Amino acid sequence: TELPMHARARQGIGYLPQEPSVFRKLSVHENILSILEQRRELNRKARLALATELMAELHVEHLADQLGVSLSGGERRRVEIARALAADPKFILLDEPFAGVDPLSVADIQRIIEHLRERGIGVLLTDHNVQVTLGTCSRAYILNEGRVIAAGSPQVILSDQIVRQVYLGESFHL
Repeated sequence: TELPMHARARQGIGYLPQEPSVFRKLSVHENILSILEQRRELNRKARLALATELMAELHVEHLADQLGVSLSGGERRRVEIARALAADPKFILLDEPFAGVDPLSVADIQRIIEHLRERGIGVLLTDHNVQVTLGTCSRAYILNEGRVIAAGSPQVILSDQIVRQVYLGESFHL
C-alpha cells in the first residue's frame, strides 16, 4: 500500500518492522509517549496513564527511564510491541518478531502474541524461524517462489508432502 504509517495506524493497523524501530536517544517511557502523542482523542493525563499501563502489560516498567540504545534485543522487541499497541490497533503485522532475540525472549514474544489474540487483536506474522512460528500460530501459509503452496493449521502444514519436499525437509519436526 502507498499509505504512510500514520494513516495505516488511524485505520487500525499496527506494524512491528524487522529492523529496530525504537528511538535510541529516548527513554522507554518517552518512546511509548511519542506514539501516544498521535492519539488526539487522549489528553496528557490519559496518555501518561496509558504509557504506564502499556509498560506494565509488556513487562518493561522497570526499564521506563532506560534509553532505547541500551536495551537488549528482547527488551527492545517488547518496547516496540508496546509502541505498536499505543496506536490502539485492531490488527498488527509482525515482521520477523523473533529475529535477533535470545530463546527466553522468543518465549516471551510467543506469550505476548497469544495475549494479543486474547485481546481480540488480529496478528499476522512473518518469520524464517519455522519451528517457532508454527509453534506460535493457529494458521499458516507457506510461500514458495511467490505462490502459496500450503495453508492450514501447523499440523496440516507439517504433514504436507510438498512443504516437506520444498521447504522443511523430511526430518523436520516441532
